[in-house]
Amino acid sequence: MCIQVFPPDRSCAEVNLPASKSISNRVLILNALSYSPYVIENLSDCDDTCVMVRALESNDTCFDIHAAGTAMRFMTAFLSKIVGEWVLTGSERMKQRPIKLLVDALCSLGAKIEYLEKEGFPPLKIYGSVLEGGKLSLNGNVSSQYISALLMIAPYMRKGLELHLIGNIVSKPYIHMTLQLMKAYGVEAQWQGNIIIVQPGEYRPIPFKIESDWSAASYWYEIAALLPGSEFELDGLRKNSVQGDSKIAEYFFSLGISTQYTDSGVKIKYSGNMCRKMVCDLTDQPDLAQTLIVTCALKEIPFRFSGLQSLKIKETDRIEALKNELKKLGYLITDINDSILEWSGERCEAESEPIIETYDDHRMAMAFAPVSITRGSIIIRNPKVVNKSYPSYWKDIENAGFKIKDI
Repeated sequence: MCIQVFPPDRSCAEVNLPASKSISNRVLILNALSYSPYVIENLSDCDDTCVMVRALESNDTCFDIHAAGTAMRFMTAFLSKIVGEWVLTGSERMKQRPIKLLVDALCSLGAKIEYLEKEGFPPLKIYGSVLEGGKLSLNGNVSSQYISALLMIAPYMRKGLELHLIGNIVSKPYIHMTLQLMKAYGVEAQWQGNIIIVQPGEYRPIPFKIESDWSAASYWYEIAALLPGSEFELDGLRKNSVQGDSKIAEYFFSLGISTQYTDSGVKIKYSGNMCRKMVCDLTDQPDLAQTLIVTCALKEIPFRFSGLQSLKIKETDRIEALKNELKKLGYLITDINDSILEWSGERCEAESEPIIETYDDHRMAMAFAPVSITRGSIIIRNPKVVNKSYPSYWKDIENAGFKIKDI
């Protein structure tokens, strides 16, 4: 299935953004571990969160989390401490996403996990039991979801957890998010240097309301940057957010977008003051890469974005996906060591009627839809992938004046 997206001349809209998927998925685990009687307010309705809800509420012993990477990692750790025998599987793409580092870490802490198909990849057979815990060393450049998965179950290990992170730590804001949410539920960790210590303890149940998603807000910043004269009110965002992707406001300031914080969220509009070249380290905000890269290319702003090593193991290989789809539009993007993407302004002949492939990746669809603003229209294949994090995305941009045609 494909859709063709047509842009308005300008747009002014109030947008009710989805709840943060990252916060929702962590709070679901903490709610379950604390045996909370409270219903989580404003829980995300995206696919990734829904599969976790179904798994946590199910009486089954086999769980299919489809393409939800966060759910795979969090549930692997969670089920390791729940007494019983469990099977955790997912989509074909999920079966290609490595999980050996997390499995090895859990097994060193007392878990028993087997691979049912390919060594190092889902599906998994998990024999849940009380974990011993203790000291563990991990490279700091592994997915922060591995680290968060271990930290959230750490209070229920007999010896707690003393986690040594070796080398540079990537995606620090996501680890900080996890620790802040753990603290809200009554467990405070100590983080000094590259060592995080969680003592044995128990979470206490609390009422919790999820804030809106700064990652989802990034696409509205992109639209505002590409469609001068537009203004958007984005509801539910917080200035002092636990989300690392709140830095999108700072990044887009360099691309001409001003942000005004209000009691209900933010107001954004185009100011026109743009940088001549954008150079950023996205180690802590890799999910913003597609939005920023597409925006810079369309605005003819050369760029160099580093810290992108985790993009290779996301929903797709996002580095190759970005290079392929931007080439269709006439932009030749260079990658260096699978961790840097840069563009010097080099162009090639664009396809006359490009079709943007989404690679089963929600962020590809949402980052490339605003291309319609510069081309007059753009065709997006498999638009339903947005359900992974922002199910109302197409409806919201229609309400903002875009037209969408099924083709």
